[in-house]
Amino acid sequence: MPSPFTEEHQQFRKTVRQFAEKELAPFIDEWEAAETFPNEVFKRAGELGILGAHYPEEVGGAGGDLWFSVAKSEELPRCGMAGVTMGLLVQADMATPVIADLGTKEQIAEFLTPAIRGEKIAALGVSEPNAGSDVAGIQTVARRDGDDYVINGAKTYITNGTRADFITLLAKTNPDAGAHGCSFFLVPTSTRGFQVSKKLKKIGNHSSDTAELSFDEMRIPKRYLLGEENMGFMYLMQNFQSERIIACTSACAGGGYMLEQAIAYGRDRKAFGKPIIKREYWQHKFVDLSAKLEAGRALSYKGADEYNQDKHIGGGQVSMDTVKTISLAKIFVGEMMTEVADQCLQFHGGAGYIEEYPIARQWRDQRLFRIGGGTTETLRYYVAKLMGL
Repeated sequence: MPSPFTEEHQQFRKTVRQFAEKELAPFIDEWEAAETFPNEVFKRAGELGILGAHYPEEVGGAGGDLWFSVAKSEELPRCGMAGVTMGLLVQADMATPVIADLGTKEQIAEFLTPAIRGEKIAALGVSEPNAGSDVAGIQTVARRDGDDYVINGAKTYITNGTRADFITLLAKTNPDAGAHGCSFFLVPTSTRGFQVSKKLKKIGNHSSDTAELSFDEMRIPKRYLLGEENMGFMYLMQNFQSERIIACTSACAGGGYMLEQAIAYGRDRKAFGKPIIKREYWQHKFVDLSAKLEAGRALSYKGADEYNQDKHIGGGQVSMDTVKTISLAKIFVGEMMTEVADQCLQFHGGAGYIEEYPIARQWRDQRLFRIGGGTTETLRYYVAKLMGL
């Protein structure tokens, strides 16, 4: 397909890259050790227009399209910290798009516009201790009580969870209806009954905070219901598609960055009398990995293009054909990224197993991709259904 990026996209890309390389990357060691990064990073990203480039001007964005998000997702990995990248992408592309699609003017003013500016931090509350990829199995319940909803339950693996100002929360409003009994709510974390149960310690993505949350008789007004009651599962499935596209494009860019760093290392590192990058075995290996990265990027772009057409030309609903393309992209990119990271680490030899080399962190961080946003196994099952198998 022709390049989807205009000169405006490329200028935006340059802004994101400078932000990642000059304002984030210098703090890798500090933020990875702290297992968090300053809240001011969200504010700075908002000031630069990074969080809202793809949102309409009437909600506080720049009026751009999905390709602005793609450009952002491809440049943020240059900061060298997948945790920071994920925190910012959750803010801009995972916890807030559903507000832009469904929110009332009041909800947009209270939650979305401040999030675009980086003044409020957002988190997406879907996964639970007993329900991950099986979203229909969530057990958090929101019951009507007069003009309020009272929410009880728990969420886990929540990025930005320890510091979020609000949660875009999925809960059961009709527990007997399975997937068709879920609803979305906007929950200020200052609400009585909300609690961060604990901060979770992860094997990778150390610079991001990940939390387990609990809700104990938490009462919110019905004006915080997002969209229609009992339509939350459908909204989530639509929201998942843009999330998965951005995850794929970000992962491909991160894989390309890994290859760049590995090749640079191989030019300097000598073994048996010459740079190891001059060994034919590794030259062929990097050619194969480059081909797979290009294939993953192309499939991801195809999904983005189909998504754009569905949302802006086809009436707003994402088609099953587009869902299939995006799911295939996530499956392929997940497997490919595991191979890229493993081979780049192997290329480093013993140095790849040492923390001071970036590949050690990148190898750990990329492993989340095959789990988050729907496991590879769940997506294969879903695509098999779409194929009539």
